[in-house]
Order: sequence, then C-alpha cells, then structure tokens
Amino acid sequence: QVQLVESGGGLVQAGGSLRLSCAASRRPFSNYAMGWFRQAPGKEREFVAAISRSGGITYCADSVKDRFTISRDNTKNTVYLQMNSLKPEDTAVYYCAAKATAYTDYVTQKLADFRSWGQGTQVTVSS
Repeated sequence: QVQLVESGGGLVQAGGSLRLSCAASRRPFSNYAMGWFRQAPGKEREFVAAISRSGGITYCADSVKDRFTISRDNTKNTVYLQMNSLKPEDTAVYYCAAKATAYTDYVTQKLADFRSWGQGTQVTVSS
C-alpha cells in the first residue's frame, strides 16, 4: 500500500481554475499508475482522469477532457490535476488513487482496479 495525500482543493467561482496535488509516500513512485476520481453528494464515485507510470499516456473522462489535465512528476512523487473552466457540476470531493503495475503504458478508469486511496480534497465551484 502507498499512502496518498491530496491538497489544493477549495472554493472557486465558475470559470476559475484549481490545481490539485497528490503526494505519495512510497518509492519508487514510478511503479504506480495513478488516477483521479470524484464524488459529489448523493452520487457514486466517478472516474476523472488517469495517467501511466511514466506519464506518457493519459486519459480523461469525456465530461472534463477539454478542461482538466492530469500530469505527474516522478522525481517529486506527485501527481497533479489541473482544472480549468470549472463548473458548478464539478463540485465534489476529489480523490487520487494508485495502482502498482509492471506495465509502463498501463492506464485504467476502473475504480476497482485501484488499491490505494487518499483521503480526498473538497472542490466547490460557485455559480
């Protein structure tokens, strides 16, 4: 298991931007494919974005792909989620997740594939 700690959430007006960070405790961080998920009140946790071990492959949900960007810095054991043009419907608790994998280009959007989760960070977008 790897320990994950998210940060960067907050309150922002519609149209604004936030950058979430997720710091991992275990080295080598590059052994893990990473993902971001979110959960709004009364809704199921849903996939947002994922990135391969090296960062060379990324995948975003259709609802955010033109606005959000996932990236990682393996030297800092950190994965990021840059969120632009935020909308009220983006309001949720955002979680990062990690999956150990031997495959460099592996990415997944399946919640069940991830074994380690952070505690979440609240993002609130006001209209």
